[in-house]
Amino acid sequence: MTDKDYWERHARNYDVSLRRVLGRPLPRMLQLASEAVRGKEKVLEVAAGTGIVTSAIAQTSHSVIATDYAAAMVEMLARQIREAGLENVTCEQADIYALSYQAGEFDAIVAANVLHLLPDLPEALLALRKVAAPGAILVAPTFCHDETKMSWLVSRLLALSGFPGHRRFTAQSLFDVLEQNGVRVSTFELLPGLIPVGFVVGNFE
Repeated sequence: MTDKDYWERHARNYDVSLRRVLGRPLPRMLQLASEAVRGKEKVLEVAAGTGIVTSAIAQTSHSVIATDYAAAMVEMLARQIREAGLENVTCEQADIYALSYQAGEFDAIVAANVLHLLPDLPEALLALRKVAAPGAILVAPTFCHDETKMSWLVSRLLALSGFPGHRRFTAQSLFDVLEQNGVRVSTFELLPGLIPVGFVVGNFE
């Protein structure tokens, strides 16, 4: 089963499993994400999933294009956006490695809880850089699977279930890999949870 197949199959139970099992960091993460994009004209969200983050960032930014590469996720996302009445959000299916948007189109890019899932992280960050306007921010809250002994254990149990992770971050290794790939980190906060989230805001150099 490919990574994409996994997300196609798990789209319908994604919200419940995320909120019930790993949801402790979510309220603070959503608050920080919405503040980070406040007043931004055009926001691109990649790996939007079912729209948990989308609904928050749409409240404070002018327009959002929310994308995911799994069709089942986009279907759930579009439904949530319709039900919430968020008219400033467009939902599209898109692959982070093959974005069709114009160079410099977005003044903010949100990539929530996806960096650990990407097979080729440098290539993905390069693709995001291409569509980011000069001075654009990257908002990238990311699960740090190796931050604590408990998160280390939970991560290994998830792997046994078929969860398609490609790397396990600590807060420090997340900070380092972004800096090494041309993202100048301006905000970093570690949000506690069963698997902590490293909340990151940075600028593409």
